[in-house]
Amino acid sequence: MKPHITIVTLGVEDLQRSVDFYQNGLGFPLMGDSDSIAFFKMEGIIFGLYPRDKLAEDITISPEGTGFQGFTLAHNVDSPEEVDKTLAEAVAAGAELVKPGQKVFWGGYSGYFKDPDGFYWEVAHNPYL
Repeated sequence: MKPHITIVTLGVEDLQRSVDFYQNGLGFPLMGDSDSIAFFKMEGIIFGLYPRDKLAEDITISPEGTGFQGFTLAHNVDSPEEVDKTLAEAVAAGAELVKPGQKVFWGGYSGYFKDPDGFYWEVAHNPYL
């Protein structure tokens, strides 16, 4: 298998609410959507939103489940100030601030927000990238 991810799809409770959050709140560029799925063109990847129950049905598993899912999504920016600005932008769009931007053990600066469906996003400045 080639080490390449082409699409990340989140199973969401309310598709329109999530489209509004990512498109209007965070400014993600919508590629196309329908009543059942939405895709955003990102740099090097496609980001998808699909109703949670339909995604679970496609996988053939139960849609039930709560709490930390064991993964995060990350968005790297160019400075610590941009981390704080991006976190504030996400909160203004309806996200919950989980961890304010701060210096971290690995030498960078990062914070976390949770989107309206409970997915955790890290916003980070990594001076080593």
